[in-house]
Amino acid sequence: MHTISPPLIECVPNFSEGRNKNTIDQIVQSIESVPGVKVLHNDMGYDTHRTVITFAGDKIACKEASYRSILSAFQLIDMTLHHGTHPRLGAVDVFPFVPLRGYTMQDAIDCSVDVAKRIADEFSIPVYLYNQSAKVEDRKSLANVRRGEYEGLNEKLMTPEGKPDYGPAVFNPHIGALTIGARKILLAFNFNLNTTDTVMAKKIASALREKNGGLKSVRAIGWFIPEFKCAQVSANFIDLDHTPLHIAFEACNKLAVQFGAKVTGSELVGLIPLKSLLDTTDYFYKTNNFSQEYKVEKAVEILGLNTVKRFSAVERVIEWLV
Repeated sequence: MHTISPPLIECVPNFSEGRNKNTIDQIVQSIESVPGVKVLHNDMGYDTHRTVITFAGDKIACKEASYRSILSAFQLIDMTLHHGTHPRLGAVDVFPFVPLRGYTMQDAIDCSVDVAKRIADEFSIPVYLYNQSAKVEDRKSLANVRRGEYEGLNEKLMTPEGKPDYGPAVFNPHIGALTIGARKILLAFNFNLNTTDTVMAKKIASALREKNGGLKSVRAIGWFIPEFKCAQVSANFIDLDHTPLHIAFEACNKLAVQFGAKVTGSELVGLIPLKSLLDTTDYFYKTNNFSQEYKVEKAVEILGLNTVKRFSAVERVIEWLV
């Protein structure tokens, strides 16, 4: 007898809090209070002062869980006290909906718009739609929406270009602004360098970026992470069909050598599709008959995912979780 897998939407909100575990625990509890939703992963970053929470469920449950988590964050996070290495626009910086199984991109777009309207109406804060939900071309890119960051938001809201899609163009210093939308599966991946030189990391990141003639659908920045005592190239792969992980890993290695450094390992933020790990092993071991489990094990070794902190594939591979 075959069982029918229920449709799933994934939400991957980024909260501007990575140091107070109690705050994040309360946000997670607000999500888990909605029946039909499962929290898949919770990734706190101390130096970035940012937490990525991944949860999934049917679209009605995910919309309610999204609302409750945003409400909780607005009550617990004060942007006037926030400082971190990661770009951000508000207490809830970005809130993507991703169709995983049984839903279309339009379903995810509809979810994002419904939540955007509800948040703007109830809290009277500026809300921007991005990526597949964007109403204007310039806002398809998260970097464009985030330009100026929280510190420049008040001035931005006074310009025609800064007018939000929903809510008033009024600066709330405690909350900032919310960016919400629908997108494909995104991979957030950081490459560790054998240097503390932030300038070098930024040069490598610049060369990797699509807009500078680098890899298609890759966004990257360079920074120093005191927790790991190394500089990192932090990359977002917004379309893995354009640039898979193994191609970017190899490219980053080559660029690092050109600039006089070396990639010594990597760090995954959030979750990863199984295919990214399988393809990595197949790329570096052209002819193999490895089992799926061993391919994953080899990919973790190739990418150096255990170099800065423990990595457990069973807790980080999307398909194995859902």
